[in-house]
Amino acid sequence: MESVSACSKLNKTLRQHYLNLPQGGKCQVTYIWIDGSGEGLRNKTRTLDEEPKSIADIPEWNFDGSSTDQSKGSDSDMYLVPVQMFRDPFILDPNKLVLCEVLKYNREPAETNRRISCNKVMEATKEHCVWFGMEQEYCLLSMDRYPYRWPKGGFPRPQGPYYCAVGADCVYGRDIVECHYKACLYAGIKICGTNAEVMPGQWEFQVGPCEGIDVADHLWVARFILHRVCEDFGLLATMDPKPIEGNWNGSGCHTNVSTKQMREEGGLKYIEQAIEKLSHRHQEHISVYDPRGGEDNKRRLTGLHETANIKDFSHGVANRGASIRIPRQVGQDGRGYFEDRRPAANCDPYSVAEAIVRTCLLEGEDVCLVY
Repeated sequence: MESVSACSKLNKTLRQHYLNLPQGGKCQVTYIWIDGSGEGLRNKTRTLDEEPKSIADIPEWNFDGSSTDQSKGSDSDMYLVPVQMFRDPFILDPNKLVLCEVLKYNREPAETNRRISCNKVMEATKEHCVWFGMEQEYCLLSMDRYPYRWPKGGFPRPQGPYYCAVGADCVYGRDIVECHYKACLYAGIKICGTNAEVMPGQWEFQVGPCEGIDVADHLWVARFILHRVCEDFGLLATMDPKPIEGNWNGSGCHTNVSTKQMREEGGLKYIEQAIEKLSHRHQEHISVYDPRGGEDNKRRLTGLHETANIKDFSHGVANRGASIRIPRQVGQDGRGYFEDRRPAANCDPYSVAEAIVRTCLLEGEDVCLVY
């Protein structure tokens, strides 16, 4: 199998000619949604008579849920409800990318629509002004699903020289990373950084700080943009939590969290209270931190490669082998945020954000994480 897709080798100069044609005042809107796997993304495009000024100008649409593992063929129509609009970095202004919620025929949320539940929790706790930052790790793969630029049937040098590296012998795929970053900025994604990660061919980008539901909305669309950029280059991006077994780092989605009280003077006390609450619900969090109830994270959270063991809850200052890390600067300042290092790279950020807020800020029955 070729290392890059055949489509990526097509003449892109010809494509540019068509992209430069005027649109006659029309607008192309690409609807994006999460499919029945809980981690895959789907999309389709329609024409609007004019550029939408806000999400309210974009109509609901529908799709065949039987082809996305979201319904039966005998009753297959699903609703697409627009919730967030971004500029389209692929076919440019005035065209849009639109993130959608999925509703079933009876307008109840689809099984993988975690956004509605998450948004209710964020609204119930909005006085706390919860800020999130999510660190999305991923690995670039060739079309044979082996890490990009790894020796076929073999392995590169051991981990060590690749993290935040420079140089052709250490950095694999920077073109994709830089194009993704620029595309996210153009789209209006709150991307705040990127870096090469510990395993060769592994990268990370960060989204945030965002308040409430926005962090998950922006992360999902940033993932979509990443897959589209990889499509143009003929490679694949995987969020598998452990893409290569053995002495190689896995991929997570470390989640940074702070409330208004945590950011103020003396906020460390509230960080410690939140960590104490999290310690009592460790297994419940593990069950919603990947799409398979913790089975994916078992391969990653081993206690090795900068992870805590999946069975144990731990925390510490500047400890990347803990479940929850308090950054060194936060410990010194006595205020700031904490980092939950448990979520897998393929987590649903709605589920992660909701679980953290339920545990740390809600009481009684409202804390339940079971869907």
